[in-house]
Formats: sequence, C-alpha cells, structure tokens
Amino acid sequence: MFQTINLFCGSLQDLLPEKQLITTLNAHSFNTVKKDPVFFEALKASDILLPDGISIVWSVRWLQGKKIKKIAGDDLFRYEMSRVNAKGGSCFFLGSSEATLSLIRERAKREYPGMQVHSYSPPYRKEFTKEDCQAMIDAVNMVEPDVLFVGMTAPKQEKWAFEHFKEIKAGHICCIGAVFDFYARTVRRAPKWMISAGLEWFYRLAMEPQRMWRRYLIGNTVFVSSILREKFRRARKDQRFDKLQSEILKSDPR
Repeated sequence: MFQTINLFCGSLQDLLPEKQLITTLNAHSFNTVKKDPVFFEALKASDILLPDGISIVWSVRWLQGKKIKKIAGDDLFRYEMSRVNAKGGSCFFLGSSEATLSLIRERAKREYPGMQVHSYSPPYRKEFTKEDCQAMIDAVNMVEPDVLFVGMTAPKQEKWAFEHFKEIKAGHICCIGAVFDFYARTVRRAPKWMISAGLEWFYRLAMEPQRMWRRYLIGNTVFVSSILREKFRRARKDQRFDKLQSEILKSDPR
C-alpha cells in the first residue's frame, strides 16, 4: 500500500490555501482499505494524506528508509483553526450530534473569537440518502467556509468527502472524526507524554476497552503481520535479484 499512496512528508505550514482534500492514515485505516476499495480510492485521491499514527511512521521508516513525522488529526485541527482565526475567516463542522456540535461551537467561539463557526448534524444512518447528502452540501455551500471539518468516523467520512468533493464549496476539507469528541471534551485525549511516547492507542484502549479492544488488540496484530510479510517479500525479491545479477556476471565477466 505504501507504494501506491503518497504520504505527506512536510509540515502543516507548507499547505496551500487552495481547495484540498486532507485525510489521515493510521493502522486501522490501513487494515480497512483491504476490504473497502472506495476507501482506498479516497485515500489515494487525497491531496494531503497525513501519517496519523506512530505505527505508520515506524513502518515507512522500516520499509522505505524514509523519516517522516507523525501529524495527527488534532494537529491539523489546531493548525487550521489558528490559521483561519488569524485571517478572520470561517470554519464548518459537519458530523456528530447536535449536543456535541453545541459544545464545539461554544468552545471555539471562546478560543478563536476572530472566526465564524458553523455546523450541521446529519442524520445518524449507516448510509446517507441522496437527500441527506444534498442537505449536507447545501448547508456547507451556504457558508463557503475556509475549512470544512468532516467528522463521521472512518471510512465513512473520507468516502463522503471524496465522492462529493467537486460539489463542496470550501477551502480545506479535513476528515478528522475523533477530534470532534476530543475538542468537545466528550472523550478525553491521552496526556501529552503518552502521545509523545507513541502510546496514545494504549490510552484509548484503557479508557474504552469494550469499544476499542478489537481495533487495537486484533487490528494492530493484523497491521504488524502485514508489515512483516511485506518486509519479507521485499527481502526475498532482493535476494532473487542479487542471485540473478551474480549469474549474469558469471556468464559474462566483462
């Protein structure tokens, strides 16, 4: 998968203000794309795909020898809010319940008083109808925000933003599901020291074991197995190449 996607290797300050689809990749997303080709297309089509997870950072370094920095959805959110607030622009929160959105609006207005804050709570369904999607698009386009935050959990949010990208009138379209709850403080985020140590996943597992055990205990095992298989596959390929090259040199010493 790392050979077919383009992970972002720069800093958030490098982002252009033009319309862009910004998504994130973590171990859970990596596992999900194997079963969801539309999700895979959404990630590949993203203008910016952030490495949101220490496991992704380590895997890229181990497989490709590239040093990249983890950029979480919360990092993107904080950067975008400060950027838009400084220019006196507007943001839009699409997703979650009205109760959560109300908490988000109240906090955002206190912390970022220089910007306009808008939101829309779509119906809670497994799949949206055409009418649902049009109502969501209309709500966003009435504002034409500088940044649209989409919070519907992965892969639903990425697929929706990908499928309706051309219809949406917004600057940056950021899929950052879990950040809605973190910012509303309905879900606690890990302490900074755990985040720095790459243990945010452990904190979330400890806080919500019934909801997160499958993602982290089973999902992380599946992810590590996939990376190991890829590493061994590449090693075997390199060995075959070296053997072939050696045989060619023996047959033609020139």
